[in-house]
Amino acid sequence: MYIYNVTSNIDESIHDQWLGWMKETHIPDMIATGKFSAAKLCRVLIEEEMGGVTYSVQYTTTSKDELEKYYKEDAPRLRQEAMKLFADKILAFRTELEIISEH
Repeated sequence: MYIYNVTSNIDESIHDQWLGWMKETHIPDMIATGKFSAAKLCRVLIEEEMGGVTYSVQYTTTSKDELEKYYKEDAPRLRQEAMKLFADKILAFRTELEIISEH
């Protein structure tokens, strides 16, 4: 199992709009690609010097191949939607995690 983690710092001026969009539109759209089986939306509790509010979304997928399919088939469209709506009001970085064990 793998986790595709997207950490985003959100400008406070668009926070509520972004959070609603994530819950109602973006996360469901990510799951609808068929490449992810679950998603967790988490608020990062450490305050950033740059301000804003930081979140981490962790999407679970079964394999690296599924993640690569997402990058090719879905990522450009879904990322473009976010940029169109929120432009320079969000700063995001992405990481891939391999689950070694769960207890």
